[in-house]
Amino acid sequence: MDLAYLRAHPAQLPTFLTHQRIRETPVSGGDICAASRLTLDDGHSVFAKSWPDHALRPVPEGFFAAEAAGLRWLREAGAVPVPEVIVELPDLLALDWVQPGEPSPEAAERFGRELAALHRAGAPSFGAEWAGYIGALPQDNTPDEGGWAQWFARRRLVPYLRRSVDGGALTATETALVEEVVDRVGDFGGDEPPARVHGDLWPGNVLWGADDRAWLVDPAAHGGHRETDLAQLALFGGAPFLDRILAAYQEVWPLRDGWRERVPLHQLHLLLVHTALFGATYRDAVNRAARAALAGLGRATVDR
Repeated sequence: MDLAYLRAHPAQLPTFLTHQRIRETPVSGGDICAASRLTLDDGHSVFAKSWPDHALRPVPEGFFAAEAAGLRWLREAGAVPVPEVIVELPDLLALDWVQPGEPSPEAAERFGRELAALHRAGAPSFGAEWAGYIGALPQDNTPDEGGWAQWFARRRLVPYLRRSVDGGALTATETALVEEVVDRVGDFGGDEPPARVHGDLWPGNVLWGADDRAWLVDPAAHGGHRETDLAQLALFGGAPFLDRILAAYQEVWPLRDGWRERVPLHQLHLLLVHTALFGATYRDAVNRAARAALAGLGRATVDR
């Protein structure tokens, strides 16, 4: 099987894998999926990810279709490099292989400029035309032409707060803090028209390539607020050369006043996803983000 044949017959990929007709090398693929590098007969490589343990955990309906739709939509902007979708099946996704490299200041600055161009490509509304996922969790992408703040609270904060509480990941203290953020979401300011965002842009979803460019992978793409992507880049240790990324971004599309104070608000979404997925390990991070968001308003009422 070569790349041309795979493009023409994508549904045959599982058969070739089952009969070991393709060289398969396991690679890192995150916490949700199994991942491998497939080397084809013509020397091309593709990155394949599949849902493990089908018998124990059936693949969520539309899981890989959502990722494929997001990758294609981000790629259409012609801004940040995004791997091409080669195979999209209900339980498998294969993408063009990106040779890993090392981050550099120059690549970070280029990434900042390209990310601004991606965001500026815009979206018809908040949300998306496809059902979404973030990690293994459903994400409500119902299109909404209203303002950003209420959409963010309703579609991005409240659902994962409820999941986290139901799963015992948050105590009454964290719950009250997040509920206050939700109640005050309209006070944070910074509302903008929908941008074309990655939606899950923690540093692990930026692939630094051997071509000295930063590639976007594993999106939860939708129309959202551009500050959300930038805030997520600062999580979990922060992206390499983050200061260079932000400075270059600002040269292309300056952020609105108060964006630094809104960083914890935007981070709160992904942190709540983590408590919903992984439990109390991320409880303190939710606590800190909610308190910081409220402190940024200058009038938090929850006792510190």
